[in-house]
Formats: sequence, structure tokens, C-alpha cells
Amino acid sequence: MNDKVSNTYCTTREAAKTLGVSVRTVQVWVEKGLLRAWKTEGGHRRVERESVMQIRDLRLQGEDLRALPLPIDRTPAIEERLKVLVVEDNNTLLRLYRLRLESWKLPIDVVTAPNAIEGLLLVGRVSPDLLVTDLNMPGLDGMTMVRTISHSPFREGMEIVVVTGLSHEEIEELGPFPADIKIFQKPIPFQELKQICEELLRQRRSFGQHA
Repeated sequence: MNDKVSNTYCTTREAAKTLGVSVRTVQVWVEKGLLRAWKTEGGHRRVERESVMQIRDLRLQGEDLRALPLPIDRTPAIEERLKVLVVEDNNTLLRLYRLRLESWKLPIDVVTAPNAIEGLLLVGRVSPDLLVTDLNMPGLDGMTMVRTISHSPFREGMEIVVVTGLSHEEIEELGPFPADIKIFQKPIPFQELKQICEELLRQRRSFGQHA
């Protein structure tokens, strides 16, 4: 963005940080008219900074956002399910992921991919809210997949978690990861993954109470 545009507009991540909400919440607020925004040719949202500051001030004052004279869709919302994509080349672990995630009885839809190429295709097809991926996979590796997604419009609103059998030293040799990507070592940290899912769902419910 040039200086004039960057001073007037910000990314959804910058808006989310300013407002103390998730990127997905910012996206929904844009869709509902609470925040003014436009899209670049590459599909990235740019949010008007002035509208971000207005919403921030209203939230700090404890205002009910439902009272704002904006085009908010007041149709009762059906509980939106969390879409989770797991990319793992070990079929046994892939089945284990599905069994454990579905056993939590949370509103989660689990999609799996046995390699990074299929993972990229599914990212574009289902737009997951959470991507859980291995790194060391044949063909296209997980690191390349993560970097590709990080520079695409699909990254907006997507939480990425890496679960790998690589050592800390081997991970460091791959180069720096984006700062907001969580990295865990195997065995699979199901408790941490459950907490991440619960937090994403909590953020959505919190939005539903204020929108």
C-alpha cells in the first residue's frame, strides 16, 4: 500500500489487534456493515481506519453495537460450525486426528488431506478456520505450503498450527515462521488443539452477543 492508502486503511489483522477481537470477527463486521472496507485486486480486505477507531471507542464505552444505525443483518444466526483442515501424510495419525476431534462434541467439521498439495487445494475449496499441518511430508513439504498460504488471501481469518516430529534444531533450519503460527512437537497435543478450537468458538459467540 502507498502511504496515503496505508494511513487511511489497514489490514484485517491490524483492525483485529486494535479492536481486541479475532480476524474472523473483523471479517464478519465488515460483511454486516459495522466496518467500512474494500478489497484489493488480490482479494485482500482493507478496512477504513476511521471506522475501526469508531468501533473501538464504542466498545470501550460499553455501547451496544446492535443499537448502531448501520446495515446490520438482524436475522437470527444459525450456529456457525468451525471448519478444521488437518494435513498429515501418516494415515494412522490422520484417522486419529479425526476420531479425537470429533469426540469433543464441539460444532466442528473436520476435513483431512494426506499431503500438502491436496491441503492447498482444500484451503481454496473449504476456507478452513483452523489449519493443522505436519511439516515433513513427501513432495511439497508443509513449510512450503504454510508459506504459500501466508502470502495468499486465504490466510485472512485462518488460524495455523504446526504439529511436527522435527526437533527444535531442525525446525530452526527451515527458516523463520510467521509470528502468529503456533508450533508443537509430536505426540499430537490434543489438549492444546481443543483449547484453540474452544477459543475460536468463544470468539464467535462473543461476536454474536455484540453484533
